[in-house]
Order: sequence, then structure tokens, then C-alpha cells
Amino acid sequence: MDGIVVAFFVPVVIFLVVVAPIWIIFHYKSKSNVVNGLSAGERAELDEMIEVANKMAARIETLESILDVESPDWKDKDWRGKQSEA
Repeated sequence: MDGIVVAFFVPVVIFLVVVAPIWIIFHYKSKSNVVNGLSAGERAELDEMIEVANKMAARIETLESILDVESPDWKDKDWRGKQSEA
């Protein structure tokens, strides 16, 4: 009977002494990162990516307008150039 008690309590004590504190520290560290939001560098990187995405959207619109003039049925074709079955 004593062996069962020891076999149960030793892993529990090891968990509470070693694993639980590390787990709690990392949990609250990640919570503070969420609360603090983006850092200045991350915000600058996000703004740059938004600017690049907006430029890309403008380029796509330009390319689509060129394709509309040169090949009016380009939207009806799939990526292999075959007529789509709509």
C-alpha cells in the first residue's frame, strides 16, 4: 500500500514543483504579450505590409482593366485556358 501512495504522490509533487510554475510563468507571459498588443517594430512592419498589399491591389486592377480591353472573355476561362463550365 505504501508503494502505491509513493508512486502516486512523487509524480504529483514533481509536477507541482517543476512543471506547474514554469507553465504558470509562460501562461501569464503570453497573456501580457496579448494585452500589450503590437510593438513599434511590429506595427511598422504591419503598416508596410498593408502598403504593399494596397499597391498590389492597384496593380491587379490595372492588369484586369488591360485584360478587359485586350481579351474581354478572359474571366470566362480557367487557369489552363479552357472554357469554364458555369
